[in-house]
Amino acid sequence: MGRVYNFSAGPAVLPEEVLKETAAEMLDYRGTGMSVMEMSHRSRPFEEIIDEAEKDIRELMEIPNNYKVLFLQGGGHLQFSMIPMNLMKNRVADYIVTGQWAKRAYEEAKIYGKANKIASSEDKNFCYIPDCTDLSISASADYVYICENNTIYGTKYKSLPDTKGKILVADISSCFMSEPVDITKYGLLYGGVQKNLGPAGMVIVIIREDLITEDVLPYTPTMMKYKIHADNKSLYNTPNCVCIYMCGKVFKWLKKNGGLVAMKATNEKKAKIIYDFLDSNTLFKGTVVKKDRSLLNVPFITGSSELDEKFIKESKAAGFESLRGHRSVGGMRASIYNAMPIDGVIKLVEFMKKFEKENK
Repeated sequence: MGRVYNFSAGPAVLPEEVLKETAAEMLDYRGTGMSVMEMSHRSRPFEEIIDEAEKDIRELMEIPNNYKVLFLQGGGHLQFSMIPMNLMKNRVADYIVTGQWAKRAYEEAKIYGKANKIASSEDKNFCYIPDCTDLSISASADYVYICENNTIYGTKYKSLPDTKGKILVADISSCFMSEPVDITKYGLLYGGVQKNLGPAGMVIVIIREDLITEDVLPYTPTMMKYKIHADNKSLYNTPNCVCIYMCGKVFKWLKKNGGLVAMKATNEKKAKIIYDFLDSNTLFKGTVVKKDRSLLNVPFITGSSELDEKFIKESKAAGFESLRGHRSVGGMRASIYNAMPIDGVIKLVEFMKKFEKENK
């Protein structure tokens, strides 16, 4: 069997070019006689790998000098705790809950202080982004937290909330490096890399330097302090060496293909193909308010659970992998991240047209 079109929400599709390069270097990385998986994280070759990866992400995202880039483990879930432990100086933070991951972050923050849910779209199963133009921001809030692209529900902030001067903290896991971002609008942004950038097992944190201090909650473990990782250039402990190595290769691939401006244009083309079909056919329909649709996660249903199951089964047999929707939404979901070729989306829509014709 050849490679399938992988629409998984994460771990997700990686550029084939990157996978081939990695395979070619598996036994002997650039004359070292060993794999990166066997290499000391204190060695000169790995030092070059991590330095180059940081240099490239800074260039691609235009990260200002007063922001640190940290390659950490624990995934997005550990950030749900690490953020309040390091930033909740007044023990108050405001959360906008637009999906399961923002909700989990909010619930976790309540362990460390007063977490206020200042807006939510839970009333309609997170199918939209609430109006964030005039929020009731808490006077003593240390930060305002959002999940910018909601993987499960297929929603995306098209403009950032007005935080009224408070620090904006954002989980950008499923839209990481899919389009240009103005880093200066955030105090901290982070993302698990397993959707757009690399294999599972790492999170990248981009944090403004003035937020990295010794002034953290008193019971914060050493490994949970941003300052420890910043001072040690992400090498306080053994990092996820292979993940950093592969992300570095994806960064090179992004640069080679025109950077984030070009990536956004490609992602818009892919999304238009599938949304145009969803808006014009008679069988499938999207589940998200149009103005809040994600470019990268596209949930859809037929309206019949039996037909949904039939579609999932037949699409898998036809070479379209991981189209089953999250259990909280049901139906189907196509995650069309950076590495998903346009051809994959075209072929999926062709299959959907065929399925519609056969199942009217």
